[in-house]
Amino acid sequence: MKRKIIGISLLCLGAATFFSACSKNSAANGKGDGMSRVTGWPLNDRSMGGYDVADFKGQPTPTGMVFVQGGRFTMGATDDEMPTLENNSVRRTVSVSSFYMDETEIANVGYREYIYWLGRAYGNDYPDVVQRALPDSTVWRSALAYNEPYVKNYFRAAAYNDYPVVGVSWYQATDFCKWRTDRVNEFILIKLGAIRPNPEQSGEDVFTMETYMNGQYQGRVGGNQKRNLDPQATGDDRFRPYALSDGVFFPDYRLPTEAEWEYAALGLIGNNPTPENKRRRGEEVVTDRNTLPWGPKNTTRYGLHNQYQGEFEGNYMRAKGDAMGVAGGLNDNADITAPVHSFLPNAFGLYNMAGNVNEWVMDTYRPSSHEDVDDFRPFRGNVYTRPSVQEDGTIEDRDTIGHIPYQNLTNAEVQANNRYETRSGDLNNYKDGDSLSQFTYAYGVNTLVNDSTKVYKGGSFADRAYWMSPGTRRYIQGNTARSDIGFRCVMDRLGSPDGDEQPGGNSFGQQKRHKR
Repeated sequence: MKRKIIGISLLCLGAATFFSACSKNSAANGKGDGMSRVTGWPLNDRSMGGYDVADFKGQPTPTGMVFVQGGRFTMGATDDEMPTLENNSVRRTVSVSSFYMDETEIANVGYREYIYWLGRAYGNDYPDVVQRALPDSTVWRSALAYNEPYVKNYFRAAAYNDYPVVGVSWYQATDFCKWRTDRVNEFILIKLGAIRPNPEQSGEDVFTMETYMNGQYQGRVGGNQKRNLDPQATGDDRFRPYALSDGVFFPDYRLPTEAEWEYAALGLIGNNPTPENKRRRGEEVVTDRNTLPWGPKNTTRYGLHNQYQGEFEGNYMRAKGDAMGVAGGLNDNADITAPVHSFLPNAFGLYNMAGNVNEWVMDTYRPSSHEDVDDFRPFRGNVYTRPSVQEDGTIEDRDTIGHIPYQNLTNAEVQANNRYETRSGDLNNYKDGDSLSQFTYAYGVNTLVNDSTKVYKGGSFADRAYWMSPGTRRYIQGNTARSDIGFRCVMDRLGSPDGDEQPGGNSFGQQKRHKR
């Protein structure tokens, strides 16, 4: 069945709005006293054409996340770089935008909620969907160690509720982020009264952002739907789905880029000699360079002279065979992983950005990722996509599990648009350092690297202290799962990079600055 497209341009970019309210009288968002600054016509007035403009109040911090104010930093290897290792993390200055990041790794209890929802929605008709999402508990097995208790209990037992989920591949973590986006925004609509809770949704009748905004998800209609101000709207068209321009949705949850992860882990905001506060703007300098996330000191132990002096600040392997110290004096008090809120957070308020478990990042691995990449929001792994459309240009119907089908941009589509700097929509190999412009990474033939090779960072309970330095990087196939790799999500900060909801740019008195 063909359906009317609502907000198709939003689908091409991905969901990217957040919770706010609407008002007729505001000077924000191109409005002045409820009038258009372009034409002078009244806004949000059905009798005057009904152009609907939201009064955006600012992006709130999502549940479980902390604000990471962006900036420039030196990305790459630290002073402790081992000369015997591959020189694939050359220092370079880059800038990242502000974003939000989970203050902890995703814990077992949170990932089990995901599995529970999938089981409720797909377990009867599509059990393979649930099976594909399950962590691989066998990652705990080792040929010459007895780890069967972890195989049986680590993911399921209540004792490990707050421990980081492991055994999750890069692809599974990416799917979790998409699911989280839908569930969080669904709950926003429930709170607004636009839809009612629908615990019976299953198969193709499940809420996703794309199907909702394109009118393909009906669900249970609530009593407080969004009124359509179009004066020609009659009957059922008097109400419409919420759109990104209404300012009610959160942006997508996703994995962090390698640059974002490294920047957040370093926590250099704590090294600013005079950070921004109510009386000063802050300095445009950062003193020292952190080797580890907890400050400009090359030590893994707590240094202040109090009852905590000498305690380990991260969960790692101190030496071969020494996983936790001696009885009566456990150094990190963790044999394998530790609860996600263990140890001290860094200056951004992020826990375990060193040790506990390594973490997936979004980037595709290349040894030469430092060469020729952008110095603003650097990332390798872009694959441009768009929703699949029917012959009449409308979006394809949802599939059997309730998702809008997407497809990669063809080379012809990319070449027809001169805004793109490449001739392909798949940029995993773009400027990857090879002498052959069209070189193909053939995994297991001429390399151990291909387009499914992903970066992970952070060090773990099974690693030596060296790997806890945020500048270090390793790689593994994205469809691989391990007992020492977990993940956390990030969310883009849209609009102003200032977490105080201040408009972007310097105001010089035109608008009141909101200081910490």
